[in-house]
Amino acid sequence: AIASFGVEKAIAPLWTEIMSPELQRHYPYAWAALFAAWTVALAASLGALFIGEIMGQYPCELCWFQRVFMFPLAIILGIAAFRSDRGVTPYALTLAGAGWVVSFYHALLYFGFAPEKIQPCGSGPSCSDSAMTLFGSVPIPLLSLSAFTAITFFLALVFRRTRSCIDVLELY
Repeated sequence: AIASFGVEKAIAPLWTEIMSPELQRHYPYAWAALFAAWTVALAASLGALFIGEIMGQYPCELCWFQRVFMFPLAIILGIAAFRSDRGVTPYALTLAGAGWVVSFYHALLYFGFAPEKIQPCGSGPSCSDSAMTLFGSVPIPLLSLSAFTAITFFLALVFRRTRSCIDVLELY
């Protein structure tokens, strides 16, 4: 999936300088997946700041919780991608998973699948307001859910590749 987006060709010169030859041989896509996870987290964080600060759409209570999980991911994954540190995967997966749960619940609220008596959006902006869409058609809760899903997917690839790489390196 990563190669189809051309990410591998764009960042191949970077990861060949950072990673050792043994890891490059047994671990070809993990760094690209880690870099892709960081890119998604950074874009989501900058997008949330743009929507709130530039467009003036103030976040609801659930959006704040999602930011609590997304903003650290942008920092942690950026450092991990720069250092080629796959050990961050369990911690980042925990943050991404918790953010995914909150964003999934937020999407359920937005689309009307959650009962009204458990909706926490009593104070501040409403989740069901038309201002909760980007470009008039894309709901912001769905964007958040998509970002956490993509990050979790990329981190799962890193985790899978890391486990197989560790198994191979233990043979040496």
